[in-house]
Amino acid sequence: MTKDAIANITQIATFQNSRFSHATETMDNFIVWVESVEIMAIAQASPKNTITEVTRRAIIDYLSVGRQWSGSLNEDEFLGRIYDLKRMPSTDYRHEYDDAAKDIHKHRVMNSDWSDDWVFTDGRFDLLHGPDEPFLKFLAETVHPIVRPDTAESEKMTTEYNTLLAADGWEIHPIKEISGKAVFGYRRAIDSARPHLQEAARVAEALSGHYVAQQVRRMQEAVEKDPELAIGTAKEFLETLCKTILSERGMDVSKNEDFPALVKTTVKSLSVVPKSLAAQPQSEKTISALLGNLAAIGHQLAEMRNQSGTGHGKSTEHVSLEKKHAKLAVGAAATLAVFLYECHEAEKPA
Repeated sequence: MTKDAIANITQIATFQNSRFSHATETMDNFIVWVESVEIMAIAQASPKNTITEVTRRAIIDYLSVGRQWSGSLNEDEFLGRIYDLKRMPSTDYRHEYDDAAKDIHKHRVMNSDWSDDWVFTDGRFDLLHGPDEPFLKFLAETVHPIVRPDTAESEKMTTEYNTLLAADGWEIHPIKEISGKAVFGYRRAIDSARPHLQEAARVAEALSGHYVAQQVRRMQEAVEKDPELAIGTAKEFLETLCKTILSERGMDVSKNEDFPALVKTTVKSLSVVPKSLAAQPQSEKTISALLGNLAAIGHQLAEMRNQSGTGHGKSTEHVSLEKKHAKLAVGAAATLAVFLYECHEAEKPA
């Protein structure tokens, strides 16, 4: 083969190689672009986070104090129940491991050189800032019977989760049983007391009274954890609002007047039936009857408080009411208190 032929073959090979390299680079850029578009599409399609960082950090703090989030399992075993760790990348800077499963096993099972709460700040899981569902699924898994065989401990953790999640409208709840032990899922919480408490908080802010605001906060916290305290505080909240209204209207409140009478006096002091209904006797009668029933809330709350709320000693056979009863009491008291205060505000001089 002549030198010229060799030179031509070398030139052709160099040209083809350059074309191949360019094509490969173009394809790589195209793949990167497609992946970027897919990531953007997924991000846009992702559900909005409704569980705030405040709630998540509170739950993380709870888990970080003497509670191993992976329970009786190794952390790679626990996470493998939720994620396909072998398809997730390793973050080891030495590139000794090619997937998250090996990565986590090395650093948490063999060496334990990552912090105990590493999973909450690991971007591969994004539990602190990511969508609600993976975070809720993670919490439900921490109380699974295989992960945490102690039923009492699981129930205690679930109660704490729900107390914190309630602020954002979620709850962990049993969905089935395995060998007599509950398996948990998650759902939107239906809390009849929550909107009423929000309105009550607005009234407390308008009054600028520390004591009233304190009562609202106490009801918010106690309605899940301490139903008896919630019932007692609901009665106190309505009593405080009635006394405030009567005081602002220049009416004396007798120290000997009992709570039901106080509520009735407050209702009578207000123009609770619109004047426009005077021409509609039947409508006026209906509204008056409804308001009469509302005024009776004072009597019923007083009885609930005496029988089941705080403030009175109970016998050793006493059985506490459940949180649904506390929500009923809090919702009723807050609804009536807000209604009466709005009637009072409407009659103030402009």
